Amino acid sequence: MEAQQPRSAKQRPTPAEIRRDLISAIGYILGVSYPVLALSTGVRAIFQLFFRDDLPFLGPFLSAVAATCYLVATVGFLYRRRWTWYLSISSLGFETIMTLVVGTLSFVIPEVIGRTVWRHFGADYGYFPLFQPLLGLIWLIWPETLRAYGVRGTPARNDAQRL
Repeated sequence: MEAQQPRSAKQRPTPAEIRRDLISAIGYILGVSYPVLALSTGVRAIFQLFFRDDLPFLGPFLSAVAATCYLVATVGFLYRRRWTWYLSISSLGFETIMTLVVGTLSFVIPEVIGRTVWRHFGADYGYFPLFQPLLGLIWLIWPETLRAYGVRGTPARNDAQRL
């Protein structure tokens, strides 16, 4: 094996290096954003469920479900194991479906849905609940991520640290 030479300032990164760096950045974004959303959505749901009598029950309940999805996905992002990969895929798939279903229903029957994190496809959260699980699913099925979780091939120690 040949040692990697330091790159001079004029050399451009290869497409593989760009992809690796992009996937790594996405992993960091997910690793930070999911716990933050779990906390903010969970606190909002608890507040609405226990201290707001004027809201329909379904909206705060769906916010609590969203917070649970975010928390489950966070566990999957923190621990690089095969079972956590499946856990994350399931959680993000469910989250994506719920965002689409609740987002659509919030336009059709808004009085029943109320204000939830998934209302209007996550408009209250800058549409983050709409594109975040899709970004997470793409990240999870990326070949380097699959190897890091031990889903495909042997787990790559360096990739797991980088992602």
